[in-house]
Amino acid sequence: MDIDIYEDFEEIRVKDVYIVDVFTDPTPVVLLEDTQGNMLPIYIGHLEALSIGNVIKNISPPRPMAHDLMVNIFDRLDIKIEGVLIDEKVDKIYYARLLIRKDNSVMQFDARPSDCIALALRVGASIKVRKKVLEGSEVEMSRLEGARVINIFG
Repeated sequence: MDIDIYEDFEEIRVKDVYIVDVFTDPTPVVLLEDTQGNMLPIYIGHLEALSIGNVIKNISPPRPMAHDLMVNIFDRLDIKIEGVLIDEKVDKIYYARLLIRKDNSVMQFDARPSDCIALALRVGASIKVRKKVLEGSEVEMSRLEGARVINIFG
């Protein structure tokens, strides 16, 4: 893969998944953190929150969830998840690309950040955010001030 693709990206880690009570409307949020401690909250769906939370807390559901199934299929087909690039935000919506390798070819797929994160965490792949997207996260963090945060996994 051309290394230039990562030039303006910074690697982040998933801090945790929360339910944020904003104006009595509980909404799941995955909180991402860079090496300097800057936070990027991304609002996600309830099923994606459960999927990401399961990996963070090392919980194995009795039956495979959709992201587990995808990882199992990729393994069987000898496809490797290379990483995730969260590279754009338009009208409060984040956009991401899932990078996968099959043989010597790396392919990129447009996907929701929550799905990308759930897959990357399962295989230990890197998650990178474009620096300008991360720099705009202060606005998103300020929206969480005063919100009631409930960790859904205790």
